[in-house]
Amino acid sequence: MAKKEILRCSFCGKPRDEVKILIAGHEGHICEGCVEHAQEIVDQELSLAGETKKSAPYNKKLTVKKPKEIKIFLDQYIIGQDDAKKILAVAVYNHYKRIVQKPKANDDEIEIEKSNIIMVGETGTGKTLLAKTIAKMLNVPFCIVDATVFTEAGYVGEDVESMLTRLLQNCNYDVEAAQQGIVFIDEIDKIARRQDNPSITRDVSGEGVQQGLLKMLEGTDVLVPPQGGRKHPDQKMIPVNTSNILFICGGAFDGINQIIGRRINTNAIGFNVNKELQNYQRQNLLQFVNATDIKSFGIIPELLGRLPIITYLNPLDAETLKSILTEPKNSLVKQYTKLFDLEDIKLEIEPAVLDFMVEKALEYKLGARGLRSIFETILTEAMFEMPGTGETSFLLTEEYARKMFENSKMSMLKVA
Repeated sequence: MAKKEILRCSFCGKPRDEVKILIAGHEGHICEGCVEHAQEIVDQELSLAGETKKSAPYNKKLTVKKPKEIKIFLDQYIIGQDDAKKILAVAVYNHYKRIVQKPKANDDEIEIEKSNIIMVGETGTGKTLLAKTIAKMLNVPFCIVDATVFTEAGYVGEDVESMLTRLLQNCNYDVEAAQQGIVFIDEIDKIARRQDNPSITRDVSGEGVQQGLLKMLEGTDVLVPPQGGRKHPDQKMIPVNTSNILFICGGAFDGINQIIGRRINTNAIGFNVNKELQNYQRQNLLQFVNATDIKSFGIIPELLGRLPIITYLNPLDAETLKSILTEPKNSLVKQYTKLFDLEDIKLEIEPAVLDFMVEKALEYKLGARGLRSIFETILTEAMFEMPGTGETSFLLTEEYARKMFENSKMSMLKVA
């Protein structure tokens, strides 16, 4: 009696009883696992050749809203910072209007240059949130990169081209979509050159990175490694043109207040001097920031020339912080109310609790980002104990909030 032939996958050799599906071909078979691997290889090769299909989220025609409409949208998510919102709205509108412009019959061939932006503001004032919200409204590829990881080419760290890898990954390697995206470079102040005078040693994570950014910010064809990391000779690169990519840089620029203060006289004397105005100016010196101050801080003039729009974010006062807790579309109060609601628990918060949280955020100089830490510290015990108890409501009182905060390690932070 002839031995029955065992069917196997012609690629991996697995027998029929070890696979779920075995597809028969003309002279062989293939299992579902090998089909999946083959599809991954096809997708990767097409993406390297720039032939990948457009991803669904960015397969829409780019529509540019008017600056007022952009600001109204930003107002739903961000409290205050009207000057920064206006400057950002106009810059983004002009940038994308430049991309979608149609040539006219009597066109004088004037080329509109890019409007890259640099934002200066203390930590927790909303720099990253502004950029995120703009990208959400425009429905374009967006990525946030941290400038602190970059080093000059050839040194340990990441090359500046890796920021474009992240942009490509966020739009499924759709090169055309990525070339109209937004890159937010956070902590740009951390790549300031160490001293105002050039040193004999190489500043590979400071001035070296700034020089690497020059052509990219201005607009050029960049060869991007598809998986990020270092370039090597045998690696296939993806060409990306950065002429229509909007770069928004943000940084706290800690210490720039002293540079601005030396340039501006806020100590005028006389009978007609407005003391309240003087005090306000001292507390918010960032409103007077200009390119000269940023150059003195350590950003090279060539890079500043490619970041023509400079805006600032006001420090947050008590009134603004309280509004941040309650008013935006995704405010912290609404977020935590929703978290408790998912457990069928109604969360009620006394108004005095909000005042307490604002007081602590100002005391520890934590900004808007610190409000979440304070909220989490106060509610952690309740969120740990209450699920599964059958409770239907929870009243957060000032007494409970103070007790939870004082018992936490956060209360031991030293005030600078």
